[in-house]
Amino acid sequence: MSPVLPLPLPRFPMRRRPARRPATQLLPFGPAEPKPEAGALAQGEPGWRTESPKHPTADCPPPEFRSSPAPLVGIARLAANAPIADTKRKSEEKPEYFFLPVKSILNRCDSDRVPFEWTVNPYRGCEFACKYCYARYTHEYMEIDGGEFERKIFVKQDAAVLLARDVNQKYSYASKASGYTKAEHIAIGTATDPYQPAEREYGVTRACLEELAKHEGLSISIITKSNQIVRDLDLLKVIAGKSALSVNVTVTTLKPRLARVLEPRAPRPDLRLAAVKELRDAGIHVGVSASPLLPGITDGEGELEAVAAASKEAGAEWFFSGVLFLMPASARQFLPFIEQKFPKLAKQYREWYTKNGYAPEAYRKKVSERVLRIRQKFGFSSRPWEGERPVYAQTQLSLGWDAAAISGQLQGMRSCAAG
Repeated sequence: MSPVLPLPLPRFPMRRRPARRPATQLLPFGPAEPKPEAGALAQGEPGWRTESPKHPTADCPPPEFRSSPAPLVGIARLAANAPIADTKRKSEEKPEYFFLPVKSILNRCDSDRVPFEWTVNPYRGCEFACKYCYARYTHEYMEIDGGEFERKIFVKQDAAVLLARDVNQKYSYASKASGYTKAEHIAIGTATDPYQPAEREYGVTRACLEELAKHEGLSISIITKSNQIVRDLDLLKVIAGKSALSVNVTVTTLKPRLARVLEPRAPRPDLRLAAVKELRDAGIHVGVSASPLLPGITDGEGELEAVAAASKEAGAEWFFSGVLFLMPASARQFLPFIEQKFPKLAKQYREWYTKNGYAPEAYRKKVSERVLRIRQKFGFSSRPWEGERPVYAQTQLSLGWDAAAISGQLQGMRSCAAG
């Protein structure tokens, strides 16, 4: 059972949302306007989002945004009333933790942009504070500014109990997408890193793995930036003996100082690669994601190749990388960061990303070809989730997507990489 136990919800008076001015550009403030102050996030204060997601309960990428105002309902209302979670951490830099009561932990992802049916995100928000984090939009579902993604962490309650019910009631061993011949896939850590520091105290991820270890014939993947995953090797080996399991560890650069700038509170790159080796030595199928690739920052000659070489040495079975993709919530944080830390690149980034979340197609194609050459050079598998799997009466999922084709879809999930 999940160690995150239900607590009574205190009732606070609700404050009405103010009228919203129409959004005329991707960024909510121009070069001459000040950036919203950190912490100015109470209802009605600066820092509120300017777009509303279409599907406010999804953990997968929303297809579009709309600008019409809406009252606090659903998860936004739950978040507004969420009780504070006690923590033993004493650092002044620690985030605020809250208990979030949820109705489900296994969430359907109906986006055509991702190759899985279900997501499990034990937390909302991520303390790793990656500047490019794709998943900041998930805080906007709760009417909280994306800039608070690393400062307000929501701990989902009763995770194991809910997951037990969800797998029994919702999960299918014969997915529609496969013609009802293969099991549906569960991706853990698509919108928040399941092994961020909160996991040491609240143990929601381990509680979920304990439940999954009771089942057989599942298809599961985990993505993380943390070496803390090796703590759960005992459970991972049990799951791998019953189901198709793979782990993706994100390593965007080998340079510790650059990593600290881009991913302030994530473990060092060498620690992540050490985790890759330990996982592979234990028989777990593991690969490395070098996503997102940041134009002008981590795409230098030989840099991506160096990450791939180190990944191969650590035992990674596959490798992929995709170019940075910025949703509006991420752009509002990342573009001012570029202006501050990489001013020579600011013009290029604004030209590329203020009107479109993608880098130019020509650049993305060039990177895709480069990744293909890298995989061929180092002998990486062309797809994740490859290797021997136990065979049960329930058909196992054999995912055959090309890594280059899906790398853009998985960027930012992460462990943050991103809910």
